[in-house]
Formats: sequence, C-alpha cells, structure tokens
Amino acid sequence: MVMKEIKGLGEGSEKEIEGFFNLIYSHILSLYPPDSPTTREYITALLQTISSAPASHTSIKYRILSNLFNALPRTSSLRYLVYTSLLDIALQNNGIHILHLSQPEVEKWLDEWEITAEEKSAFLRTIVDAYTKAEEPASAYSYSLAYVRSLPATSDEGKVAAVDAIAAALRLPSVFDFDPLFKLDAVVASKDHELFSLLQVFLNGGLSDFSNWLQGHAGAIEKYNLEVAQLERKIRLLTLASLGFQKVGQNVQYSQVAETLQVDVSEVEKWVIDVIRAGLMSAKLSQTTQSIHIIRSNARTFERQQWEVLEKRLLAWKAGLAGVLDVVATARQTDVLKAA
Repeated sequence: MVMKEIKGLGEGSEKEIEGFFNLIYSHILSLYPPDSPTTREYITALLQTISSAPASHTSIKYRILSNLFNALPRTSSLRYLVYTSLLDIALQNNGIHILHLSQPEVEKWLDEWEITAEEKSAFLRTIVDAYTKAEEPASAYSYSLAYVRSLPATSDEGKVAAVDAIAAALRLPSVFDFDPLFKLDAVVASKDHELFSLLQVFLNGGLSDFSNWLQGHAGAIEKYNLEVAQLERKIRLLTLASLGFQKVGQNVQYSQVAETLQVDVSEVEKWVIDVIRAGLMSAKLSQTTQSIHIIRSNARTFERQQWEVLEKRLLAWKAGLAGVLDVVATARQTDVLKAA
C-alpha cells in the first residue's frame, strides 16, 4: 500500500501537501472501520511521520492534523491520538493559541472519546503544560482544575496536582474565588499540607490569620514561588468584600474599613477602588461623609452564614415591599372615596 512509501510530508505547495494527506485519510477510512487495529496502525504511523517533519512545516502540520481530527467520528479514540499530536507540536513551538481551545469543547470531547481515565488525565495535563509554557497562567489554572478532578484523589499524582493548583490560585492576581478548589476531592485529601491551611485563610480568614500563617510557614513562600505583597493584597481585597457582603445596602465608615484592613484612613479609597476594579464589589464613595455605600459585594463562599445573611435581606425587602403595597392600596381607596 502507498502508506509504506510515506516517509515525510513530501514536496510541493502546502495546498498540494494538504490535498495529498486528505486523500490518504479518505482512503484509509473508506477501507477500514475507524477504530479497527489496521486503521489505528496506519493513523499512528501517519502521526509519527507528520509530527517528525521539520519545524519549518509547522503551519501545514497543524492543518493536516486538524483535517484528520475532523474526519474521524466524534467518539473515536483516534481523535485523542491526533489531538495529542497537535498539542505536542503546540508545546514544542509555543503555539497553543493557534488551536483556539475552548474548555467546554475539550470537556465534551473527553466525554465522547472512548478512552481510559488515565488517557483523559494525560490529555488535560498536556494542555496545562502547553498553556504554562506559553506563559498563560490563567488558562493553565483553569485546565488544572479539570486535571485535578480527573485524578484519583488519594493518588500521589492527584496530591501533587492538587498542591500545584492551590499554589497557582494563590499566585494568580486575578483569582479570588477559591471555593472551586474545596470541591475537588484531591484538594480535600491534601488537608495536611501547609498550602491547604493557607487556602483556608483565603476562604474564611483575615489579615491576622494570614500573618499567623506566615510566621509558621516562612519557607513556603519561596518554595512555591509566592509573593507576600501579592498575597497581602488579595487577602485585603477579600476581607473588604466580606465586610461589604455583610453591609449591602448600608453605609460603612472609612474608619471601619481602615481598621478591618489594618491601613491608614487615607488609604481606604485606594483599596475600595481596587476591590471594585477586581469585580468583587460595587459601591459609591462619599468623601463628604467619609463613608462607602455598598451596592453589591461577593461572598467568598456560600454556606450557612451567607444564606442567613441573604435570608435577612429578603425578609427586609419583603417587609419593605409590603409597606409600599399598603401605601398604594391606601391611596387607591382614598381616590375611590373622593370619586364617590
């Protein structure tokens, strides 16, 4: 068969090379069932040939592999092999952005492909590594949560991945929602790790708790490539958001914010602007009254205490609405009497 003669991408224009490989794919898939041993053998050989082509052919490699991926049935395990080859090329050439990955789509692929749990984990790990190498830590962190979820919670690999995810969440200046981490079994299984106790501080604690953790784990900052100034900023913003959540619809004095954040009153406005920019709170500043009117604020987690606060707000809103309805009813009755 012609397969034995394919030693490389061949000569010709990129369009000609692409057309040649499309014909090969069509020929193989018309002769053999998609997941037959023969198809797997030929596809595996093609992947090795394409992947080993010189780096100068990177753009055409992306195209012909993408064509093969799309030619295969959605449930085919061969799709896993093809896209893994694409990811490997992206990893080698720092080109993960070219693939335009969508996490919902990736998770859908993993549900569809008939592959093992280990292969699913390996696939997610490759994506995490690709985004890490491309210096896109936010995307790497997002996929790392899926990677941790795919691993056995008590396995060594799961524990290492869980700690790496915790460190990434703490390191990223844009991550303020730590609740998803606590929903991962592997993270919960790492409860004796020093970073887990720091994670608890960021979920429920304040500045004093953070200071106490620092005193007992000074070496962890350098070990996990963390920055004290960055962590202090995050815990202050989260503490301010928590205060705001308790005071939605109310005014909070600058002095109370300063005391809570352990800063000078002159710095309060800077921190309020910062927490608003971070999307954790909506509020209005009043220099005249030296107060902040809280419009909306995020809760760090939603447990019994947060539900109780929400219940109180709903009851107050219900009572206020009842009062408005009474006023409207009274006004209508007065109008009726005047008309009579």
